[in-house]
This record gives sequence, C-alpha cells and structure tokens, in this order.
Amino acid sequence: QVKLVETGGGSVQAGGSTKLSCKVSGAAVSNICAGWFRRAPGEEREALASINKYDDTYYAGSVQGRFTISKDNAKNTLYLEMNSLEPEDTAIYYCAAAVSWSGHCYELQQAADFRYWGQGVKVTVGI
Repeated sequence: QVKLVETGGGSVQAGGSTKLSCKVSGAAVSNICAGWFRRAPGEEREALASINKYDDTYYAGSVQGRFTISKDNAKNTLYLEMNSLEPEDTAIYYCAAAVSWSGHCYELQQAADFRYWGQGVKVTVGI
C-alpha cells in the first residue's frame, strides 16, 4: 500500500517562503512519477509541478520560477519549495504519486494521472 504524508504549510507573509514535505511509504521515490497540486477556495484542483525518476521537473506557468519540486531518495521524501508567495497562492496543497510508469513521465502530469494522494496541507499567504 502506497501512502503519502505531507507536512509543512501554515501561514506565511506575502513575499515569503515555505517548504512542504511529502513522506512516501510503500514505493521508492527513485522509481515513481510524483507531483504537487493545490486547490484554492472555490477553484478546481491545479497541477503545479511534476518530477520523474531522472529528476526532470515540469512546472505550471503560474509557479514557474517561484516553486521548486525535488526529492530525496535516501529519505524517500518529496518536497515543494515555494518562494515569492502571493495571497493568490493560498490553498490546500497535495502531493501525489504514480507507480505504474516506473518513473517515466515527461510532462506536467494532471490529477487523473495519479493514483495515490497525500492528505493535503493548508498554506495561507497573508498580505
């Protein structure tokens, strides 16, 4: 059973930074496709970033240059570092994993591509 547990989040001032973590069990992050998503109040779930087994990364235009997805194979953990945060970044953030491709994914993956999800953590960006 693949399980994802997120930590981090909370309240951040506009212009600030924060880093989310996603501990994965039941699968090796070195051999999966993984991604980060968010859902803002009243909005649809938005794909933010994806990473493959080769550490190739893909980003949505809304976060390109501000957010960084990464992984630590030794800790079996995914990360999303978020910089230059804006109030519009306020949302619940989710990590997700797909194991069926053995880590071979080469574009920004959408929600339907992922089977396993974290519980979500809230990030609130204040003015």
